[in-house]
Amino acid sequence: MRWIDKLERRLGFLAIPGLAKALVGFTALVFVLAYVTPDFVAALDLDPARIRHGEVWRLITYIFIPPTPSPFWILFALWFLWWIGTGLERAMGAFQLTLYFFIGMIGTTAAAFFFGSRFSNSMLMASLFYAFARFYPDEVIYVLFILPLKIKWLAWASAAFLLVGLILGSMAYRASVVAAFANYIIFFGPEIWHQARHRREVSSRRQRFETGMRSEDEALHHCKVCGATELTNSDLEFRVASDGEEYCVPHLPKAAS
Repeated sequence: MRWIDKLERRLGFLAIPGLAKALVGFTALVFVLAYVTPDFVAALDLDPARIRHGEVWRLITYIFIPPTPSPFWILFALWFLWWIGTGLERAMGAFQLTLYFFIGMIGTTAAAFFFGSRFSNSMLMASLFYAFARFYPDEVIYVLFILPLKIKWLAWASAAFLLVGLILGSMAYRASVVAAFANYIIFFGPEIWHQARHRREVSSRRQRFETGMRSEDEALHHCKVCGATELTNSDLEFRVASDGEEYCVPHLPKAAS
């Protein structure tokens, strides 16, 4: 997106290279300290009341609270965070990943203060997973180390449970979801909208084509770069890129090929 590129040129020095590694390292440290002193985590969570009384470190430390107290499952959770985090940094770059994560943090914090509730970092971490699924939909993960499943299907299943929570959950829960996923909406919302609009346009043209209502000089496909259609060159193949626009294969952006 253009505004992010402009922001990166001005504020690129604020990027945190290896953000996922830092998250994993500090989360592992907190897990060890909490295992030795169980009450330690209570001093780190996002508690608006205590933050107002001067415990401002909670604005940061809540992101390092482990998702599980189990020594076995924490290894899997940390590996998974490392995997998706490093994958996102490759796809987005250090600055954009840093910006993405901090927008989610700001949203979560704002919702916590607005509703006066203690929010965990689970939704914030889930926003990283959904971003990863956006870039790497066909990556395979083995559920319970046995069942191979593509990330996109795991993301859709997770989104279904999230939708149920939005419908049946409390207002505070709904706010935590919307706020934590503000980063996803900002980064990927316009792209999803353009893709949906383009699909509707193509579907409409295809329907007219199949019913014989389309005029002979109306093309079904159209390359954004060169303007070629299946009418001007019947040998061309066309694809829809991640920006929601349609291209002939020779002009398809490399990221989408």
